[in-house]
Amino acid sequence: MRVTMIGTGYVGLVSGACFADFGHIVTCVDKDASKIERLQKGEIPIFEPGLDELVKDNVEQGRLFFTADASDAVRDADAVFIAVGTPSRRGDGHADLSYVYAAAEEIAGLIQGYTVIVNKSTVPVGTGDEVEAIIKKVRPDADFAVVSNPEFLREGAAINDFKRPDRVVVGTDDERARERMRELYRPLFLNETPIIFTARRTSELIKYAANAFLAMKITFINEIADLSEEVGANVQEVARGIGLDNRIGRKFLNAGPGYGGSCFPKDTLALMKTARDAGAPIELIETTVRVNKARKQKMAQKIVDALDGNLKGKTIAILGLTFKPNTDDMRDAPALDIVPTLQAEGAKVRAFDPEGMTEAKHMLKDVQFATGPYDCADGADAVVIITEWDQFRALDFKRLKQALKAPVVIDLRNIYSPAEMRAHGFTYVSVGRA
Repeated sequence: MRVTMIGTGYVGLVSGACFADFGHIVTCVDKDASKIERLQKGEIPIFEPGLDELVKDNVEQGRLFFTADASDAVRDADAVFIAVGTPSRRGDGHADLSYVYAAAEEIAGLIQGYTVIVNKSTVPVGTGDEVEAIIKKVRPDADFAVVSNPEFLREGAAINDFKRPDRVVVGTDDERARERMRELYRPLFLNETPIIFTARRTSELIKYAANAFLAMKITFINEIADLSEEVGANVQEVARGIGLDNRIGRKFLNAGPGYGGSCFPKDTLALMKTARDAGAPIELIETTVRVNKARKQKMAQKIVDALDGNLKGKTIAILGLTFKPNTDDMRDAPALDIVPTLQAEGAKVRAFDPEGMTEAKHMLKDVQFATGPYDCADGADAVVIITEWDQFRALDFKRLKQALKAPVVIDLRNIYSPAEMRAHGFTYVSVGRA
């Protein structure tokens, strides 16, 4: 099948490359000519493990193309995916759909023959109706169907998530569209992947409900971590004890500095706005958003307290800046709140992240960036682990202790054992463990 992907951001690029690997002919379109030029040269604008090789292989096999001109790509397509950004709108936190609507208008003027237009972007309930109305207004004669097909990709594991998903959700009442979507995802039938067909609005809500539930689960275990500290319990053992219950599950029960990234913050805000507008506010999610926002400041205070409440003139070494490992994404990362708070308390901050420093340099001021974890720790009064990159999981304790001015480690991801750290002579502070 011929597939056109409008947008070469995280979702568009990963989805386009994976569809090409399924054997479809995919053209990725982006108005940013410099990004297209880079992609045509084999340069990948985002860090995602395995994506560079996947793109390279499918370009060489003649299945994956990049262009800044949508004309031919849309005209010849069996399915056109809208995979543009939907950032939080200033003021009310609702999703900014201007890029989605602009894409729909452009697509409308180009389609020929029956075309399935797929919303891959994360959009509020009812957006498919709006996209359909835009296309009908521009092209009353067009033969098309608008489908919702939300993505469930985890940054750092996106290729595996696309090729071996828990489920594929498709929202449409159009039988021709259903058949075309079945054909697109036919390679997944070998894995017996559940493909759930629903009404379009139901599909749109599934995406928001899924992300909101996971955000709530993270926030729940963070609050249990606070309680664990006060009563002398171990949050990791609590998480294991409840996670083994199949009704709860073990994933997303790792206490830490709060959720961030490109999805959970904006999607919870958008769901709140949708629910309020519909007259059915979701107070659990409103509380989740409020608690998560406060969580990052609470973690900054934990660092201050670990250094006797005084950071003036002290150097803090930060290991990990991205919101999670195996990505260079800095959007809403806890470090963006924690680092400025430490600086406001008088600390000098030195930081290292394996992939996120290029982006971090645009978002954090007056930070010294190091070349590695031990260079980062050199002469520092404490080291703080914010992101659990693999290379931070097996640090050389002797070397780390020699590098530090004082043997203080604040581990916001609970990577290490408190007993082990004490045995190596560290003052060790973690989350939710007495």
